[in-house]
Amino acid sequence: MTLTQTLTGNQKVAVALMQMTKESASAVMQRFTDKETEMITAEIVRIRRVDPDVADEVMTEFYDMVVAGKKSPIGGADFATSLLEDAFGSERAAGVMDKLATTMAGKSFEFLDDAEPGQIVALLDGELPQTIALVLAHLKPKKSSSVMAMMADTARTDIAQAIAVMGSATPEAITISADILKARTGGGTGGREQAEVVGGVQPLVEIINRADAAMERALMDALEERDPELAEEIRSRMLTFADLVKLEARAVQLVLRGVDASVLALAMKGAKSEVVEVVRANVSERNREILESEIQALGAVRTSAVEEARAEIVRQIREMEAQGHIEVRRNDDDDAVIN
Repeated sequence: MTLTQTLTGNQKVAVALMQMTKESASAVMQRFTDKETEMITAEIVRIRRVDPDVADEVMTEFYDMVVAGKKSPIGGADFATSLLEDAFGSERAAGVMDKLATTMAGKSFEFLDDAEPGQIVALLDGELPQTIALVLAHLKPKKSSSVMAMMADTARTDIAQAIAVMGSATPEAITISADILKARTGGGTGGREQAEVVGGVQPLVEIINRADAAMERALMDALEERDPELAEEIRSRMLTFADLVKLEARAVQLVLRGVDASVLALAMKGAKSEVVEVVRANVSERNREILESEIQALGAVRTSAVEEARAEIVRQIREMEAQGHIEVRRNDDDDAVIN
């Protein structure tokens, strides 16, 4: 196996550009699309330095791209920025690097992507709420929600509040936290140039929207008691079952297609008439018959059961939005748009 067989195409292009003079590399960069520019710039930032043997193999493979000039083994953010400025000017270079920073946010904690929630809880045991909040803000909302569900009520409230008031974290704070957790798992430490992450109310809303009804209710009640203004802001941003009326008919149909009739019947129990009508109007005739049968068979049900059924549908909306199937507009006069 050659040294370059483990490299991706984007990594090879990045290495090749790093061996050229800046002028030649800039000329090549000008031929890339915006997406290609972003991906290759990301690899230049990550690679930083190249083994000479790897550089030689890459340049042999891309022999038609070899130009006269000194080969440089140095990459990194400064090199990438300089290259972009020469190719596209300082304004566009700044835009690409800003977008790249957002794209790379969370890379410090990507080693936790495959960890079970219980393992993450164990790793975070004894850490301050602010540290746990920093970690959870980097993880996918669904994973963070599962982790928070396993926390004690008081700790969960502290962490939620810390996420909501969190500003931009410094690269040093992110790196230190990630390195400590990696050391506990027996992994190596990461690089020192990691993008910062921004917390705030919206990341917390994303986490709560993926929680079960019991956790959502307990957490919101605790936040209401501690900080009523924060709780009100969170509620104003959260999706609810009633938000189905704000969606375009096609979006409603896509959402309801993945919901069991028994769950839908429970969710409709006690719902406003306009919500009930939207549901009935957007299921097939056959499914409407099944739904009506489920509703008639319900009888008295616990409020908690209704809340959990509605939460399941809200999670369905959020998952479909995350997958890009629908786009949820939060303004009252906006509809969801099918991509």
